[in-house]
Amino acid sequence: MTELSARRPKPVRRLRSLLFAPAVRPDFIKRLPERGADGVVVDCEDATPPNLKDEARANIQSVVPGILGAEQQVFVRVNSVASPWFERDIVGGLVNGLAGVVVPKVETTEQLDHASNALDNAGHSELGILAGIETALGVADSRVLLAHPRVVAGYFGAEDFIADMGGFRTRAGTEVAHARSTVALAARLAGVTIVDQIVSDFRDDERFNEEAREARAIGYHGKLCIHPRQAELANLAFVPTASEIEFARRLLAAYEQASTAGLGAIDFEGQMVDEPLAAHARRVLALADA
Repeated sequence: MTELSARRPKPVRRLRSLLFAPAVRPDFIKRLPERGADGVVVDCEDATPPNLKDEARANIQSVVPGILGAEQQVFVRVNSVASPWFERDIVGGLVNGLAGVVVPKVETTEQLDHASNALDNAGHSELGILAGIETALGVADSRVLLAHPRVVAGYFGAEDFIADMGGFRTRAGTEVAHARSTVALAARLAGVTIVDQIVSDFRDDERFNEEAREARAIGYHGKLCIHPRQAELANLAFVPTASEIEFARRLLAAYEQASTAGLGAIDFEGQMVDEPLAAHARRVLALADA
C-alpha cells in the first residue's frame, strides 16, 4: 500500500438525496442549488461523452464556484481510476470548497490508494472519496473498499453492476437484491454513509418510492437521483413518518418504565419488545431530531 495522507478527510453530512447533473450542461449546474437535494454531483463520467471531457473540466472551474457555500453539498464525479481521463480530472476538474469527490467503479484498495495520493498531490488532501460500488468485483470486496480510510461515503450502482454481470434489470429488482444488501452491510460495518441505486424512469414516482422504502429498510441512507423531482421524493422517504415517530415514543416510554422496574422485555401493543427494538426506536427519534 502506498503512503496515504495523515489528515482525516472532511466528513459528509446526511445524503437522503444525491442529484446528478452533467458537467457539460452549465445551465443545469447553475440551477442545482434550487433543487433541494442534500447533495449534488457534477458528473464528468457517464454523463459526459469522451470528446467533451475537456469542456466538462472547464465548466467545473468556471461554474461550480458559483454554487458553493450553500446548505447543499457539492461533489464532482471524476472518471474511474482505470480510465485515461482520471489524472486530468483530479488536476483540472476539481475546485476548492467541494464536499468530496466521487470515484466510480472502485474495485481495489490499490485504486483507492492511487486516488487518495492523486488528491493529495493536487492539493485536495481535505477531500474524502465517495466510492462507487458498481461492478461484480467491487460488490464482492465492498467491505474492504468502504473501510478504506479515505472513503467517507459510497453508493451502489445497479445498472453498471448488472451490465458487468451480463444480466438485465427488472422492475422487481431480484437480480440485484443480494448485491444491494451486501453493499449496505459493508457500509454499516465501515461506518460510512451509503446511497442506493438510481431509478432510470424519472417519471415513475411509484417505483422510486417503492425502491426508497426498500433501501431504507435494509440500511441505506439515501438514493441517487437523476431528476430534481426524485430529490424531493428521496428527502421525504429517508426520514421517519409521523406514525413511526409517535410509535417509537410510546415504545420507549413503556420500555424505560419497565426497565426501571427491572424488566428486560415487555409485551407492547401485541409484540415482544426488548433492547434491540428499543435501540431501533432510539434511532428513529434521532433521525427525526436530525
